[in-house]
Amino acid sequence: MKKPFLTLAQAREIAAQYPTPFHIYDEAGIRRTARALLRAFDWNPGFREYYAVKAAPNPILLQILREEGCGVDCSSYTELELARAVGFSGQEIMFSSNVTPSSDYLLAHELEATLNLDDASDVEVVSSLFPLPETMSLRFNPGGLFAIGNDIMDHPAEAKYGMTKEQLLSSIRVMQQRGVQHFGIHSFLASNTLTNEYYPALAEILFRLAVEVHEQTGAHIAFLNLSGGIGIPYRPEETENDIFTIGQKVRLAYEKILVPAGMELSIYTELGRYMTGPHGALVATAIHEKKTYKDYIGLDACAANLMRPAMYGAYHHITVLGKETAPADHVYDITGGLCENNDKFAIDRRLPQIDLGDLIYIHDTGAHGFSMGYNYNGKLRSAEILLQEDGSFRLIRRAETPQDYFATLDFLHLPLGQ
Repeated sequence: MKKPFLTLAQAREIAAQYPTPFHIYDEAGIRRTARALLRAFDWNPGFREYYAVKAAPNPILLQILREEGCGVDCSSYTELELARAVGFSGQEIMFSSNVTPSSDYLLAHELEATLNLDDASDVEVVSSLFPLPETMSLRFNPGGLFAIGNDIMDHPAEAKYGMTKEQLLSSIRVMQQRGVQHFGIHSFLASNTLTNEYYPALAEILFRLAVEVHEQTGAHIAFLNLSGGIGIPYRPEETENDIFTIGQKVRLAYEKILVPAGMELSIYTELGRYMTGPHGALVATAIHEKKTYKDYIGLDACAANLMRPAMYGAYHHITVLGKETAPADHVYDITGGLCENNDKFAIDRRLPQIDLGDLIYIHDTGAHGFSMGYNYNGKLRSAEILLQEDGSFRLIRRAETPQDYFATLDFLHLPLGQ
């Protein structure tokens, strides 16, 4: 059974000050997960987690992770600006992007971030902008299928990210000629995996590649970035990953492959979903019930607040706060108010009876939840709240207003609100 980190009493108190819908984050949970990750990889002296800013781009959350020793992975100009505002700089920032404007590279260079190039052609683009720094990273795509045992995890050959081994080797040779002395290799082969075997399997691939690259080019491989991919159990019946087992299995691969080759390097991760996903929730109010061919419960939230179910058909567990132990003897579609039929948080979901005014808690929205929001139908993004370690709550992003929605039209001097 999935349990909310928020009680009905707490939700009512917050909603009295900041009306629903709102996203809320559990500070204690975020810190607990960050500390566990760092302990799981403390066998590697250079280990660093670069939190994927795209997952939850809020400066207060980034500051919490910075306090726990994490860096950030940025993928755009704006994310770089956000990282700078929080105080990240230099080796605390990994810049992993694709189809990248020159302005983004220039800002990353200004911040002395580590550049993680997605394509072989990016070497020439960056070289035309500034002298290449001493340390750079390249993104590898092995192609084909990625499988663990008999289970196909994903199809790297279908992914737009990364370069082939031949392109990677060629790029390294060119970059060596242009002054790069230390290299990183990055790869992302599967998303939201619920197996302790994913990171170790990826690590073996990258460790063997590092040995081959060093033998063929003489390049110093300073780090390997395992990227993201460690998932979370969105469904109650799913089992969460054991980060300590994962860390030890990566260590075994390290000792099997790199130690005999006489290589020492740092391990980096780039987790988003794993770090904050379970520690966020979308809280909304049931405001409408419709009975036609099905029984619909309409919320004051919609897909503009949480896109994943509409976009991917993704499952998010739902709790009716205050009715956690009530029998799930009703079947509902839980919807928002967008003019789109896929604006549904749940379809044919068994839940307790929902009454208008009930507070609905949608689990696991702490990554790729608020951050994927949008303004279709003129819907406004919600507030973000932090549930602090002492049980108090704090506004960390106010809700949008109609004035915000029209702000980019201010040059038209519309007589709004008059």
